[in-house]
Amino acid sequence: MPTVLVIDDNASIATALDVLLSLHEIDTVHAASPDEGLAVLARRPIDLVIQDMNFAADTTGGEEGRALFGQIRDRHPDLPVILLTAWTHLDMAVDLVKAGAADYVAKPWNDERLVTTVRNLLELGEANRQLRERTQRESRRRSELARACDLRGLVWRDSAMERVLELTCQVARADVPVLISGPNGSGKERIAEIIQANSSVKDGPFVMLNCGAIPADLIEAELFGAEAGAYTGAAKARAGKFEAADGGTLFLDEIGNLPLGGQVKLLRVLETGRFQRLGSNEEKQVHVRVISATNADLQAMIRAGTFRQDLYYRLNVIEISLPPLARRPDDIVALAEHFLGGGRKLDESARHALTRHAWPGNVRELKNVMQRASLLARGDAVTAADLGLPSTAATENEPTLDRQAIEDALARNSGVIAQAAAELGLSRQALYRRMERLGINRPHG
Repeated sequence: MPTVLVIDDNASIATALDVLLSLHEIDTVHAASPDEGLAVLARRPIDLVIQDMNFAADTTGGEEGRALFGQIRDRHPDLPVILLTAWTHLDMAVDLVKAGAADYVAKPWNDERLVTTVRNLLELGEANRQLRERTQRESRRRSELARACDLRGLVWRDSAMERVLELTCQVARADVPVLISGPNGSGKERIAEIIQANSSVKDGPFVMLNCGAIPADLIEAELFGAEAGAYTGAAKARAGKFEAADGGTLFLDEIGNLPLGGQVKLLRVLETGRFQRLGSNEEKQVHVRVISATNADLQAMIRAGTFRQDLYYRLNVIEISLPPLARRPDDIVALAEHFLGGGRKLDESARHALTRHAWPGNVRELKNVMQRASLLARGDAVTAADLGLPSTAATENEPTLDRQAIEDALARNSGVIAQAAAELGLSRQALYRRMERLGINRPHG
C-alpha cells in the first residue's frame, strides 16, 4: 500500500486527509512540524508528501513552507510534493511548482480532484522508480562491460548498442575474419577498433583501407604493394596494406566496392596468408586479422555476379550488424552531449528536436549538427533553433498547444496539472510556464 506523509500542524487537516485517502487504499502518516516531517522521511520510505505552507502561530507568508520544500528537495530530489495552500500563497505555490513541486492544492480542496492528483502522482512515482531501477541496472551492465572489454571510450546508452558491443567483445578474442554491416556513418570503424583493442593482436598495427575511395586499377597495389615500374607512376617499390598490417589488423571498409580481380587475390590471402606485390614473383607471408565493413547488400551483389560468394563466406565467419542511429534512440542525446562538450548543455527544446529527427546520416550527421550548434549557440544552452534541423521551425511554431488546447486539456483532467501535462506531452513546469504566458488560471473546485 502506498504511503503519503502529511506535514501540517492542524490535526483536523491530517485526519480529513487520512480518512479520504484510506477510502482509496492509500496509507497516511502525520507530522505536525517541518522537523518532525523530515525525521519521518529519514527513517522510513514515503511515496508522496502533502505539506502545508505555514506552521508557526500567526504566520501567513508561506516562507516556512518554502523552506521545508527546499529541504525535502535537497534530501529527496525524486519524492513528489503537493503543496497545501490558501489563495494568498497561490503565486508562491506556482513558483515552487516551477522549481520542482509536483502540484498544489488550494484550501478548501475538492476531494475528487485531490484523490486524482495523489493517485496520478503515485502511479507516476512508481513508473519513475521502475525507470530508475532499470537505469541503474543498465548503468551497472555498462560498467561491467567497460571493465571486461576495452571500448575505446565509446559513448552509448541504448540496449541495441549493448547487444552489439557484447557480441563485438566476444568475437574479438577469436582469430577469425569479421564482417561489420550497417549504414554509412553508424560507427563501423569504431567497432573495428574495439575488435582490434581486445584481440590477440591488440599490440600490432591497425591499418585501414577504404575500398570505395581507391580507383579500381590501383586497389590491388594498395592492398598488396607494387614494385617500381609495375604501373604508370610507380617510380619506386612500396609496401601494401597487408604488409603494413602484418602482426595486427587490416580494416577493409566498403568491401562491396572491391573489384572482382581484387576479390580473387584477397580470397587467396585469407586462405593462405601469402601474396605477391604487383610486378613481383616473390611471395610474402603475413599474419593479419581482417575485418571488413559494408553498407551494401552483399547477398544481392552475389546474385548479380558482382561479389564472389566464396569470398563472402570467408569474410563473414562472424557478422556484426550495427543498427542505424534512429534504431538506437537512447544513444542520441548521450552522443549529442558528448559531441557538444562540457561548455554547453542542451535545453528541453533541443532534446525534443534531436529525438524527433530521423538521422539519415547517423552518428556522423549528429556530430556535424552538434559542432555547428556549438558555434551558433549564443548562450550556455543549445536550443532547437541552434540545431538547424528540418523539423525545428515546425516544432517551434506549431499551433497545437494554443490557449484553447491547454484549457480543454485542463477541463478534461479536472484541473490536475500532472495529468493535463502528460496528455499534452509536456512537463508540469513547462505547462505552468505556458499557462502563465497565456494568462490561464487553473480552475479550482
